[in-house]
Order: sequence, then C-alpha cells, then structure tokens
Amino acid sequence: MDGDRVEIDGGIMEGGGQILRVSTALSCLLGLPLRVRRIRAGRSQPGLRPQHLSGLEMVRDLCDGKLNGGEIGSTEITFTPGKIKGGTHIADTKTAGSVCLLMQVAMPCVLFAASPSELHLKGGTNAEMAPQIDYTVMVFKPVVEKFNFTFNCDIKRRGYYPQGGGEVVVQMSPVKELSPINLTERGTVTKIYGRAFVAGALPIKLAKDMSAAAVRCIRREIRDLYINIQPVREPDDQAVGTGSGIIIVAETSTGCLLAGSSLGKRGKNADKVGIEAAEMLLQNLKHGGTVDDSLQDQLIIFMALAKGVSRVKSGPITLHTQTAIHFAEQLTKAKFTVTKSGEEDPSKDTYIIECQGIGMINPNL
Repeated sequence: MDGDRVEIDGGIMEGGGQILRVSTALSCLLGLPLRVRRIRAGRSQPGLRPQHLSGLEMVRDLCDGKLNGGEIGSTEITFTPGKIKGGTHIADTKTAGSVCLLMQVAMPCVLFAASPSELHLKGGTNAEMAPQIDYTVMVFKPVVEKFNFTFNCDIKRRGYYPQGGGEVVVQMSPVKELSPINLTERGTVTKIYGRAFVAGALPIKLAKDMSAAAVRCIRREIRDLYINIQPVREPDDQAVGTGSGIIIVAETSTGCLLAGSSLGKRGKNADKVGIEAAEMLLQNLKHGGTVDDSLQDQLIIFMALAKGVSRVKSGPITLHTQTAIHFAEQLTKAKFTVTKSGEEDPSKDTYIIECQGIGMINPNL
C-alpha cells in the first residue's frame, strides 16, 4: 500500500497546520492514503501541537482510519482513511487550541458521511492565529452555506487562552453534492454591526471602550451608516477563564460579509483592540473583493469539491490561500486559476479565484 501513498511536504509555502487540515480532509474524502512529512516545519515549535493532533484523531475516528505518528511534536504522519460515517464525535485539544480549526478539518468530511453528524469540539473559542467562533458563526457560516448545505453551531461555553475549556457543538447532515458559488458582485455596504465582549474578571467598561474606539475609527472613513457594535459581558456559567475581544462585520447590498476582529490581552489597551479590528475591516473593504482575508482560504476546499465552476472575487491572495489551492489541486485534480480582476478602478487590488470543481458525489446517499 505504501507505494501508493500521496506524499505531502508540510514545510512548503505557508508551512503550518493548514497543510495538514486540507490534506487530511481530502485524504479522508477521496480515500487517498497519505504521508505528510516536515509537519509545521515553518513554525517556531515544529511538529504536531495538541490542536493538530486532536483534529487528526477526530478525522481518523470519523472514517475508521489508521493514523501513525500521531504524537505531540511528531513531524511525520501516515494516514489511511476508511469509510466516512456520521454520528457523534468528540475532539478535545485540552488546551486553548482553536475549536474553529478543528471544525475546518472535520466539516468537509462529515458533509459526505453516511448519516448526520454531531461534533463536540473543545478548546479555545476565541484564540490567536485562528478565526474566532463569532467569525465562524457571523461570516463563515452564511457564506459557506451558499454551497448548498447547512449546519448548526451551538456555543455551549467559551474558552480563552491559556486554559481553553470552551465547547462548541456542530450538527450537520450529509449532502449528495455541493453546488458551485459565484461571489463576484460586491455591492455597497448597507450595515455594520458586531460585538465587543469581555469574560471572567474583566469589567464591561472594557467592552464599551473597544466598541467606542472601533466606531470612531470607522466613522473617519464611513460617515453615513449606523454602526451597531454591542458591548457584552459573557455570562459566567458560559465562559471559562478571562478573555476579551471584538468582531465587526460589514454587510453589503449583495449579501457579502466582510469582517475585522481583534483579541484583548494583558497590557493591551482596549482602544487599541477596537481600532485594530476596525482597521482590519476597513482594509478588507478597501480592496473591493467579496470576501475578506480570513474567508478566502476557507472556501478553497469547498470550491474544489463542488460541481461546476465557482468564482470568488477577493483582495490580494494570501499565502494561506495559495497553500490551500496548491494542496487542493495536488489531491483532487480540481483546476484553479487566479486572475487580476479587470476593475474600472485600477487602484483596487482585486482578483478572481476560479475553480472547476470535481463534483464530488456522496457515495452513501
């Protein structure tokens, strides 16, 4: 069997956990045995961290697969997938490792399972270097559902760095196949809303300060829109530990959603957190694309699996997206092209990501 393993170099391009997530999910879906070497070679602590390992173990369990090399710090794994089944699956990072990254690896797999799935994902809900759970619910979910599937995401408990302890339950039913998407018309911004949150030992005043600073920053660029960023204190029985942060979403007339977000940490002024998120949002609005920088790469795997041609207009292509495209093409044989968008306004740095998907059919339905 070993001669037929697909060899993946985990140290090229973005060189992080994303290579592992994309290639394991596709291995599981396509029934391709996999060997990944040089895992996270580009990182200060190379090899598997707890969140990567719990993601791999969940995919292994989802499809009754075999995983070798699954230890913390391991820089090489082999994975042999079996048949994807539904049911209840638990993944616990036991750290503040991101539940959203666990969702990224599992979701494409359970879409093609034999029966509905319920995923209990435990770890950090609002973690650095990953989308916040609020982003997943407010931006990722409504956009990715355009591929013609739905899922339910119930935030049971929030967990923050360093201890984690959050839990999210994701429920989804399998589909026969995915429809392509066409996100090329940006439209005009019709509303801006969001939430600034504090939890644990932090006073609500911090949330109000983050919100106010963000609104002031956006007002300098966008004067005529009502901006509604709710300051909230997470209920003590629904949050573990102490954390704070903000997410701001801009919705457009064509239904596009673009966001900016930031997390608080000790010694970081609340105004700075609000301003960071606002500046990220404005940056994402400036390029004229229909998706923001955080969503770009998350859509690639679904575009590759969908039936027909998907087109997405984006700002400059991130290294994460280039990496996702590289491995999606290598494993699925889907064909991606990225072209500079012929904008009327040459100052806009926009691109069209186009993909001829493979039209994956769920063999179980």
